[in-house]
Amino acid sequence: MITVWGGQTSRSIRVVWVLEEMGLPYRVRQGDMLAAEQDPEFLAINPADYIPAIQDGDVAMVESIAIMEYLMARYGPTPLAPAPQDPTFPAYQQFLHLGEAGLATLMMPVVVSRFIAPEAERANWGATWCLQSFQKRLKLVSRRLARSPYLAGEAFTAADISVTYALNLGQRNCGISLGDAEQAYLARTTGRDAYKRAIERSHEGVNT
Repeated sequence: MITVWGGQTSRSIRVVWVLEEMGLPYRVRQGDMLAAEQDPEFLAINPADYIPAIQDGDVAMVESIAIMEYLMARYGPTPLAPAPQDPTFPAYQQFLHLGEAGLATLMMPVVVSRFIAPEAERANWGATWCLQSFQKRLKLVSRRLARSPYLAGEAFTAADISVTYALNLGQRNCGISLGDAEQAYLARTTGRDAYKRAIERSHEGVNT
């Protein structure tokens, strides 16, 4: 069975969402990146100490987009990943990676500045630049959604899983304002049964 290290609303939600869409068996192991000490079993998987990570038999991997691509290739084919000869493949590939490299990554300095940095260092040039860059790159998403309901076209794909996480992160934690088209898009993607199951499973083992 696949083990996913992460949980709750971290980037591991992307991985769990893919697993739910594909109907694959898995378990979630919660990880707290702010904990003073980490689980030795987790550090054996990822000594760099960040989530998500997976263990699938002899395979250990980190990086949410790479893990998604691995799962879809290893256990596919799946409609989540258009074939390279499919006309939707270029848009799919672009937005699959834009969701992390072009959007979510920019929010990390903002999150750290807002919630972790000392008070005197929270308003800083770097975080401001990241917010502005996110808004610029969001135009690519907005333009695409003006043409189609999903980022690769008419069908939901893993590109939508990638970007949905980034938009939620920006909106909930970084003060990003989304337009009506983006809000309607999030309603479509997060309204999926697999997403709802993924959210529920991602909170397994959390003390409330």
